[in-house]
Amino acid sequence: MSTMIRVDDASMMFNMSSEKIDNIKEYVIRFVKHELMFKQFWALKHISFELEKGDSLGIVGLNGAGKSTLLKLIAGVMKPTEGTVYTGGGIAPLIELGAGFDDDLSAEENIYLNGAILGYSREYMKERYNDIIEFAELKDFTQIPLKNYSSGMKARLGFAVATMNVPDILILDEVLSVGDYKFQEKSFARTKEILNSGATVMFVSHSVSQVRQVCKKALWLDNGEMKMYGDVEEVCSAYETMA
Repeated sequence: MSTMIRVDDASMMFNMSSEKIDNIKEYVIRFVKHELMFKQFWALKHISFELEKGDSLGIVGLNGAGKSTLLKLIAGVMKPTEGTVYTGGGIAPLIELGAGFDDDLSAEENIYLNGAILGYSREYMKERYNDIIEFAELKDFTQIPLKNYSSGMKARLGFAVATMNVPDILILDEVLSVGDYKFQEKSFARTKEILNSGATVMFVSHSVSQVRQVCKKALWLDNGEMKMYGDVEEVCSAYETMA
């Protein structure tokens, strides 16, 4: 089996202002003059794991544990302060609702725009356009600017575009919790299809039951540190006991 994701002793640090400044003008002036005091915040500390082709990893933990930060490192949105992150293939990230979309454009325009960003020709996207719209259940809303969409509608469109092909690596952050029960079932089914096709999946959810349904492995993050890593049932059971 080939290694698709390797995280080796990765840590992520942010500089956070240690002073409370209510006035934005004062903040900018003090920032320019280098008069602001910062403190280090380590969102992730010494994270290490490896996933092979076809693996599925669920990440659990309380708010602020570092789950989304870890996904952003894998997706290449950020680079670790320390350590290394390796990915071996194309990545389809669904990390933030509406990420990569232009709210002033319609769904149709955004589909072609996203296709161009992903390196697909307009002809290629045209062949898949109807399937994307049908899966997202947006047939009657294709010409409406996305700024008038609900978060659920944006999530459906984002999921449909990201999963129109089988990626090497699929990254999902709370996406399967959006929308009604019917769409969640459709999303689960497509995620399973992608897994069965050999893709590697990383999945963040506050729903432990969803993690159990989608993933074979799990990683429990606690204040940026790896609390437990291994079989999904063992990790989820331990997390439910302690959370």
